[in-house]
Amino acid sequence: QVQLVESGGGLVQPGGSLRLSCVASGILLSIDTMGWYRQAPGKERELVAQFSRSGNTRYADSVKGRFTISRESARNTLYLRMNSLKPDDTAVYYCNVERYSTNYWGQGTQVTVSS
Repeated sequence: QVQLVESGGGLVQPGGSLRLSCVASGILLSIDTMGWYRQAPGKERELVAQFSRSGNTRYADSVKGRFTISRESARNTLYLRMNSLKPDDTAVYYCNVERYSTNYWGQGTQVTVSS
């Protein structure tokens, strides 16, 4: 089992920045991918950014150049730095781990971009 707890969401003006954090606990061996997804009202959940097992990263086209995924292994923590935020970035952001074809999710953290 893997437990994930996100934090760092909030209300920010367009052009602003936020950093999301996700602390992982439980069985953290043999993880296939670790990353961030988001779900806006009325839309499907979508991948935002992700680490592969080999450490490669991938980003949604809509966030490339603005968002950066990083991790601190010693603290079992995953981060998402979000710059130049837009109203379209408004969503609930979820931390995700895939391990042996099983997906684990955090409870989500709300990000609202509005003036």
